[in-house]
Amino acid sequence: MLFNSFAYLFLFLPFVLYVYYTLNRYRLVLASRSWLAGASLFFYGYWNPIYLPLILGSITVNFIIGKSLGGKQPGLIRRKTLLIGGVFFNLSLLGFFKYTDFLITNVNQLNGADFQTLNLVLPLAISFFTFQQIAYIVDSYHNQGNESDFINYALFVTFFPQLIAGPIVHHREMTPQFKRLKNGRINWENLSRGFYLFCMGLFKKTIIADSLAVWANYGFSHPLTLNFAEAWMTSLSYTLQLYFDFSGYTDMAVGAALMLNIKLPLNFDSPYKALNIRDFWRRWHITLGRFLRQYLYIPLGGNRKGDFHTQRNLLITFLLGGVWHGAGWTFVVWGALHGIGTLIHRQWQKMPPVISNLVTPPIIAWLLTFNFINACWVIFRAANLTDAYLILKTMVPSGYFSSLDDGWHWPEFNLGTLFAGEAGATKLILTVVLGLLICIFSPNSITLHKRLTPKLAYAIYITIILCISLVTMFYLKTPSEFLYFQF
Repeated sequence: MLFNSFAYLFLFLPFVLYVYYTLNRYRLVLASRSWLAGASLFFYGYWNPIYLPLILGSITVNFIIGKSLGGKQPGLIRRKTLLIGGVFFNLSLLGFFKYTDFLITNVNQLNGADFQTLNLVLPLAISFFTFQQIAYIVDSYHNQGNESDFINYALFVTFFPQLIAGPIVHHREMTPQFKRLKNGRINWENLSRGFYLFCMGLFKKTIIADSLAVWANYGFSHPLTLNFAEAWMTSLSYTLQLYFDFSGYTDMAVGAALMLNIKLPLNFDSPYKALNIRDFWRRWHITLGRFLRQYLYIPLGGNRKGDFHTQRNLLITFLLGGVWHGAGWTFVVWGALHGIGTLIHRQWQKMPPVISNLVTPPIIAWLLTFNFINACWVIFRAANLTDAYLILKTMVPSGYFSSLDDGWHWPEFNLGTLFAGEAGATKLILTVVLGLLICIFSPNSITLHKRLTPKLAYAIYITIILCISLVTMFYLKTPSEFLYFQF
């Protein structure tokens, strides 16, 4: 089920809220948590019920492992065996569905073999609930969180606002909120703030992200025919589409959870305002970065064993972070480039501040960072590395310096091939410019919702953006998936 569907907006979410608060009103606390867990499983199975046994099996196995690790404290060897077995189980499950066909394809290409691919469909949210449960059993091993109640654990894994695309949450930050009795009572402030955030996210998704998607999809499907201007508009369209799509999802997830008095961790904090690549990763998909740091980078040794090992650990972390996003060489290269960019930034930080600030003032630092991110997104989005190369090559204005006499010739800014008529080109340019201005200068939704006060102006504003979103959804008829669903 999609957040931006009429079934979710007018049936699922209102009904879940009504039953949840009604059960808590009569002090049926266990029933209310069971209701949320059951509703979350229904939400998951609505897309394809065939994968319900998969997620239930994963939940059951990890619950048993976690309970064993946190129970009567078995011997060290047995605990390590349980931990390794649990991590192996989760990674094997993820690897089978996500990477089997990728490996078979590459073996065929390297050896000239003809092994048949399995044509596996990636189960919804498997990348997210796998990492979430790996974190749980590792925390259980270190006695940092354990659950003895199966319903609570199932709710922790399947909680519908964050099940499909995050945030990736910790057991210790979620379960206490589910158990807190006052969270079972209606909190009108949380309800209004959550509704405001949800509507903001819905607007970002349906009005901005989905508009940009039309241009991005067309451009990436025609890499050979793009000119200089079209290549840039294609790349910027996707860069902004991904921003507003993921930001919109995050707002809707946080908003829906807040309506249930549950506070999800910050996962998106104006990443295109970053002045360096390290700052970008502090702002983009924050909980994924937290997971990779705590459960991969630090166990590898972090920065404790000298500069060489630190650089190696960072590169491995970014490579695996890239692979986590998808089974393809584009994701490997994307992760590697971000790792290399981070290593270069670390070396740059070692320069005296007087020199580094003089060479890269904030505007230059932002331009370098944003253009690096934009170029990397081209590789991330392209169907293959060849298409990515073609688009990136077209974005570079090489070959326009025809002779010393003629001087520099700017590439022709012509969007006629990509869009029929001037109206389409004008709409694209205005949308991209407006999107960039919002990303760079506007406070984000999390900041805005904290300023929310019960005023008529806010009510009118949120009503207008909700109505615009609903009319657009009605016109489109079929809601579009969020981009991170496929990762």
